Amino acid sequence: MQLRHVITTALTAAVLAAAFGDLAAAAPAKPANRDKAGCFYARNVDGFAAVDDQTVNIRVGVKDVYQLTLFSPSQDLAFTQGIALKAKGGDWICSALDATVVVRSPIGPQSIPVNTIKKLTPAQVAALPAKARP
Repeated sequence: MQLRHVITTALTAAVLAAAFGDLAAAAPAKPANRDKAGCFYARNVDGFAAVDDQTVNIRVGVKDVYQLTLFSPSQDLAFTQGIALKAKGGDWICSALDATVVVRSPIGPQSIPVNTIKKLTPAQVAALPAKARP
């Protein structure tokens, strides 16, 4: 009876270890310099506001706002109801090279590379005009 309990406990522990191992393997890999670089997970973007035809502010999570300057202007950016932010080579965006903004247009989606990314300070966010706040 005692041996059965030991075997059951060992099997349960093995199943849990395997399950947690699978969860860890399924999570996207974080860049080594994530905290220093101000990286963010592309799926955490939950709002945007077009500043002009080449600049867009995005909200990441609850408090972070980033300003993206696009490589080229998009006339449709100011009128679109939604954009997509695609990460290149992974799920994390740590620099402008990692990101592309996709904007809907009458002739189809436009993919525009990001030229610069700047994380705004709380004071800079507070100073933004209402229409430029994501």
